[in-house]
Amino acid sequence: MAVRRKSEGFNLAFLDIMSCGLGAVILIFMLVKHNVEKSDLEIDLLSADISRLQQQEQELETKLGALKGFSASEAEMLAKLKDQIASLQKSISKSQKSVVQKEDQLAALKNSIKNAPRAQTEDVVADDRGGEENYLMGLKVEGARITIMVDSSASMTDEKLLDVIRRKNGTISEKKRGPKWVRTKKIVHWFLARIPKGSQVSLISYNNQAKTLGGVQWIRNLSKNMTQRLYMDVDKLIPQGATNLQKGLELAKGLKPTDLYVITDGLPTDGTSRYASLNPFASCSSLLGSAKTISGECRVKLFRQTLQESSPRGVKVNVVLLPIEGDPAASNEYWRWTSNTGGLLISPAANWP
Repeated sequence: MAVRRKSEGFNLAFLDIMSCGLGAVILIFMLVKHNVEKSDLEIDLLSADISRLQQQEQELETKLGALKGFSASEAEMLAKLKDQIASLQKSISKSQKSVVQKEDQLAALKNSIKNAPRAQTEDVVADDRGGEENYLMGLKVEGARITIMVDSSASMTDEKLLDVIRRKNGTISEKKRGPKWVRTKKIVHWFLARIPKGSQVSLISYNNQAKTLGGVQWIRNLSKNMTQRLYMDVDKLIPQGATNLQKGLELAKGLKPTDLYVITDGLPTDGTSRYASLNPFASCSSLLGSAKTISGECRVKLFRQTLQESSPRGVKVNVVLLPIEGDPAASNEYWRWTSNTGGLLISPAANWP
């Protein structure tokens, strides 16, 4: 009985060991199988990562290629810009050299002009201000037979009507000292100083009468002595009376000039025609002898009638129009007259001449 108990104990222990070993083997198989499945999953993930990285690598290579192409294009453009800049710098350098040369030439020309001997002009009048200040743009004294007409009516004393009326009622000395009359005499001097050599000249004064100055109708040689005589005759004039342009034009027309220069300040206020027989003047009582003043509208009619009857034909007319109050239509009418003859209307600045 004792031996039997011993054998049973051994068998039980062996079976336990075998069972444990079998369980261990099964466990190992299970673990191995589990790891194999997990390994495949990881391989798939790694493969996916590799594919993605390879795709990214291809994309980066494509972008890198594009950037290299863009960089090459930019480099080419940069090279062209550098060439253009170099070309412009060369051009600027040439221009600067040219400017320096021109400045040197200009300086040399100015120096030569400054040091050149002054040419003796045919002017016989001493110019108290001299230079280009006395040059009137666009107006040139020219012609074979030049007639200068000077308005010496009462309005030529001043610009404002009140001052004109005051001087009109003043003494002869006050009339001659009128600022516009002083300026008018300077303008006459300016014209006489620029008569071309070889030209004949006549000087006419007109107000309610007209006459030639200098003692002769035509001066063939404007010598210094003859010029001084004309100055003296102009100084003797008294600015007074009405403005009868028609009488001045009739006298000039008889002289048959080639060029006519008129110095005045407005439209005429008197004429010599029989205005009572002319319909346009039915309302112009001043021209019919029943009034002492003349309206602007009647002055325009009078001016146009004067030109129609007395303006010399085929003569270029230039007018120097000085300022006066109350005669706004004068500039338009004189401009039309000078334009039709190929001449100029000049309304000079206050500081000329």
